Amino acid sequence: MLLKKNIPFGYVFGKIKYEILIVSIYSMLINMLYYQYNMKNISIPIAVPMVLGTVLSLLLAFRSNQAYDRWWEARSIWGAIVNDSRSLSRQILSLTATAYPSEELEQFRERFIKRQAAWCFSLGQSLRKTDPVKGLERLLTRRELNYVMKYDNVPAALLLLHGKDIKLALENEWINSYQQVSIDATLSRLCDAMGKCERIKNTVFPATYSLYTHFTVLFFILLLPFALIDSLGFMEIPLVIAISASFLLIERMGISLQDPFENKPTDTPVTTIARTIERDLRQMLHEQYEAPKEDILDGPKYYVL
Repeated sequence: MLLKKNIPFGYVFGKIKYEILIVSIYSMLINMLYYQYNMKNISIPIAVPMVLGTVLSLLLAFRSNQAYDRWWEARSIWGAIVNDSRSLSRQILSLTATAYPSEELEQFRERFIKRQAAWCFSLGQSLRKTDPVKGLERLLTRRELNYVMKYDNVPAALLLLHGKDIKLALENEWINSYQQVSIDATLSRLCDAMGKCERIKNTVFPATYSLYTHFTVLFFILLLPFALIDSLGFMEIPLVIAISASFLLIERMGISLQDPFENKPTDTPVTTIARTIERDLRQMLHEQYEAPKEDILDGPKYYVL
């Protein structure tokens, strides 16, 4: 979902630039003490950081896997939202088809399907803790906007409007009771998907695990120059920087992936997914889709997720 295949070098290492600067100064200081002040007794066997590095690799691998599982679960949930949104719109269009269409029925269809597109945008924005009704005025009526703005959970309010419209369709005999049950089952799946996203958003990754892993990384970096100084000389400095950067980047990768709804480049691309859903639903209504002029980008400008 990235428009640019190559992630900028400055963006990647910008995440650890201060840590790398400190590691560089620290390595040069150890090197100076060893050669300039002849403090030869500060070197340690290389087996010490090797053992610690092995343990640290296992910790980082476990953390990265767990973080990726959270990210992939979020992406899978939004994949299901795409399918259910299309299914819901198809049900509304096909099950309400009558031999004598009326203007009221056409307005009902258009209102319902556009509201579903608005629900996708609203859910993504609420998960990212931004304004859940921003940009929805092009999809919702003024009456619907005033209604949902009274609720703390705007996506739940939109689903409630869906339920009321299904009841209206049943009363007007646009659908029968069996069709109502089928459509309501699709709404229930959308509600389940919303709950799963909120669970991921509100379940914090264990802070103690993150803290212990970070301390282990720092301890490993602190020991590394003492183990390499005796055999590598001045080449110890760039090697320590390269090894430290690798471990720090892996640690930051896990931190970025563990929260898939934080409006960062590594997030689940909820805005793009919602935009795709809106395009498909508008085409079902035989409308021409135009992307909004002031859109919400997922992350920095060189990404459109």
